[in-house]
Amino acid sequence: MSVSSNCNLYCTELASDVVSLDPSFDSFIDDDHDENYIVSIFNSEVDQMQSAQLLAKFRKLPELVSARQEAIKWMLKVHNHYRFKPETSYLSVNYLDRFLLSHSFPAGKKWLWQLLSVACLALAAKLEETSVPLLLDLQIMEPNFLFKPKTVQRMELLVMATLKWRLRTITPFDFLHFFVHKLSRLTPQRNGFSTNCLISSASDVIIRTCKVIDFLDYHPSTIAAAVVIWATGNHIVDDQKLGCFHKRVNRDMVKRCYNLIKRNLQVPLNGKLGVLFRGSCDAVKTSNYKKIKSNQDLPVPIHKCLKSGND
Repeated sequence: MSVSSNCNLYCTELASDVVSLDPSFDSFIDDDHDENYIVSIFNSEVDQMQSAQLLAKFRKLPELVSARQEAIKWMLKVHNHYRFKPETSYLSVNYLDRFLLSHSFPAGKKWLWQLLSVACLALAAKLEETSVPLLLDLQIMEPNFLFKPKTVQRMELLVMATLKWRLRTITPFDFLHFFVHKLSRLTPQRNGFSTNCLISSASDVIIRTCKVIDFLDYHPSTIAAAVVIWATGNHIVDDQKLGCFHKRVNRDMVKRCYNLIKRNLQVPLNGKLGVLFRGSCDAVKTSNYKKIKSNQDLPVPIHKCLKSGND
């Protein structure tokens, strides 16, 4: 794959054209419009599911799971530093997982995982954020390796080609506002607990589900429904709640997903809804940075995909 030296990988979409966490519910006034929208994304999420193949690959290769978790921890630290939107972090992990479905990395090539992490986070930020750091500025929070912008851009192109240029994908955030709106009609708001708080808490849980590979077994709508119920703090999953979301929601799968959340979350006793997945830990700090200065450092076959004659 060849890349010109003046290529520009910044997307032209406006952030307002994609999902946002605007707490306003004005967009849900027209029920007919809501129904058409929600049916369309239910249909889309079915077409995009590749969880069975990905889970099978992860479960056969424990070292792949460990490397994936380290990559996600670094991406989430950068995400938190720049205060990116929740959708950005979820999409970056989605890109990483979908790329891993088609590619296998040689053992011990940690630099390749770092390069993939930077590329996936950069692509997600360009799709969702209105202000995106430069590629060098994105490589913070003590990464194990630093890469030249041209090298990252070539990896971005490889990722996009692998994803067949389908960067806009259905996530639990596409269902979040709709489900919160539906549940708020059923359950009166408690004192001091607003829809804004519910969306914020649910967004936090959705991001943290990325760390656990078992959540790949569930559709985005299932994760969104289970998370919304969990975030209310009233941990009772009954048919009335499940029925309020939409007829396309699989109630049995939501119950299973909810139980998975329950097994993997810890709620601190501080009066606030917070979550921490078991098994998470601080990233290992490294004082020695290894800098990839040229594409000659890149091994086959990724080297061939990233090679350019313009360096």
